[in-house]
Amino acid sequence: MKDMNTILRTQRLILRRPRSDDVTAMHAILRDPLTMRYWSTLPHATIAETEAWITKTIDAINAGECDDFFVELNGLLIGKAGLWHHNEIGFLFSPAAWGKGYAREALRAVIDRAFHERGLEEIRAEADPRNERCLTLLARLGFRETGRAERTWHIGGEWSDSVYLSLAKPRG
Repeated sequence: MKDMNTILRTQRLILRRPRSDDVTAMHAILRDPLTMRYWSTLPHATIAETEAWITKTIDAINAGECDDFFVELNGLLIGKAGLWHHNEIGFLFSPAAWGKGYAREALRAVIDRAFHERGLEEIRAEADPRNERCLTLLARLGFRETGRAERTWHIGGEWSDSVYLSLAKPRG
């Protein structure tokens, strides 16, 4: 097992590795259509789908393919944040946690780890241009747009476009 005990702590949050016993709590997030509106899959219809998703995430961490964390607030799972494909940031939070700064706080911890512990020089992001909350958050974190593409995702019979962004490691 690679790195499965890593924990990041912020002022209000604990970012920890996913566990198999997170299925019920994470399913509550992943089945929500509002949460999943701009995600790369449809909302999860079954608990088995969420269980497979968590297993895939754990396997990817163990294989060194991602650096993903589940985010807890006062012992409750409120979302996930981390890096996939080496340096692509991704995050997903329950709507109950939106607008309170939790995503920003969690992403700052992930970004700090990426630059200072993992030695990355750049972090990338991809977002649906309609996802204004996501794009605003990424801009506040210092991400800058590098390009756009049309019809990059086909999910649930609907095409989505992509905005590509990048954050360079601060110099100095």
